[in-house]
Amino acid sequence: MGERLSPWIPSCNGSIRVELDGQRTTSDSGALLLREALDNSGVIDALEDNLVDRRDPDRVRHSLASQVRTVVLQRAMGWIDLSDTTTLRRDPLWQLACSDARGTTPLAHSRPSQATLSRLLTCLGSDDNIDTVHEGLLRLAIWRLTSLNGGERPTHLTLDIDGLPIEVHGHQGGSDYHGHVGARIYSSLIASLAETGDMLGGLLREGNAGPAENADTWIPHLVRRLNESTGAKVRVRIDAGFTGNDTLEALEERNIEYLGRLRSHTGLQTLAAPYLKRPRGRPPEQPREWCHDLTYQAGSWPTPRRVVLVVQERPDDLLLHAFFLVTNLGKFDWPPEKVLALYRKRGKAEAHMGEVKSALDVHLSSTDRGASTVQEVMARNEVSLLLSLYAYPVLHGLRRLLESRTHQGWSLIRMREQVLKVGATLSVHARRITVHLGDAADKWWPTLLKGLPRLTALA
Repeated sequence: MGERLSPWIPSCNGSIRVELDGQRTTSDSGALLLREALDNSGVIDALEDNLVDRRDPDRVRHSLASQVRTVVLQRAMGWIDLSDTTTLRRDPLWQLACSDARGTTPLAHSRPSQATLSRLLTCLGSDDNIDTVHEGLLRLAIWRLTSLNGGERPTHLTLDIDGLPIEVHGHQGGSDYHGHVGARIYSSLIASLAETGDMLGGLLREGNAGPAENADTWIPHLVRRLNESTGAKVRVRIDAGFTGNDTLEALEERNIEYLGRLRSHTGLQTLAAPYLKRPRGRPPEQPREWCHDLTYQAGSWPTPRRVVLVVQERPDDLLLHAFFLVTNLGKFDWPPEKVLALYRKRGKAEAHMGEVKSALDVHLSSTDRGASTVQEVMARNEVSLLLSLYAYPVLHGLRRLLESRTHQGWSLIRMREQVLKVGATLSVHARRITVHLGDAADKWWPTLLKGLPRLTALA
């Protein structure tokens, strides 16, 4: 931007002249919508009040709040790398959307550089600040939980836990090559809220970490914080990678309800054998399914636990298929069929996890610069992961708002391309800035702007 070139005339039409003359234009008008949603959540103000900034105040050009806002909004709009802020350095709308200043002042301010944002990750990854960054993600989830329900908070919540292998670039400390993924990775844990689909927490682990490593301490901590923040009773839903005895015992000791799938093995197959028999008569056209409530004690379990056996009849298959769920949900309130129905809703959580990977393109690249220890490198990468997760509730909140107004489904990528990536021209008159949106905004922006007041600020 700012450069002038000789007009280019495309061969298809000699009446067209293409000029690069540094006009105040942008293709990311939706960043203003994201800024509005982010401000309503109150998370940036909360971070600003609690983050420790050890920089010399006389030399600070960009506040921590404006830097965090820059990273979150850019990632939400698809600008994933820190170096992208250099590409957008003269875009007037990004100057307005990320700045703390009011009026036309942001247009005269420079944007933070890649080096500045790299130092931000180091600052946020320090022992003084990392817990505050985690709390900010929790606050975003609670804002989403209340903003579309008239401020009411539910009495029960379901927490989904998943593993997310994240590719790294280079040989950062703590990363390791994973044969199944086919790349060098960190192994992270992600927690999402089933009621809204929002990401609630993220924990970065070394690349060679086992599926359930650290889960026995991290999951109870998340449940406690969610319970303290909402007052709701929280149950945990996990897959077969997390149903080892250590995790289950940790949840039981704290009276946390859980539901998870068990890996099949010889002991469980023996237990299921009496139930793997078809009823007499011709099978109906529609496949059948049976649930059986059982009690089972694995060799590593100190006591028996409730296990739900699910037997399925499949078309054109002579053998019955079976899988197992382990739970401490009460039998009276939770009969086997209800337990199975609750577990199957995990598919929705896995779809949201897939969107995190596809729409936000989470990857980590903080290197072993200087005399950094493995712990410092991983802390910077964990902050980078958390800021990507920050972007998800902001995008997801606008998406759900649009769905409620249009009564049709929206993917994050479709919403970004059709609603947020809208061209505009900015004009400045005295102290007023006017954003003239392109024709592409006519279809969806009026609908979205009418519903925007529903994204109320979190009290």
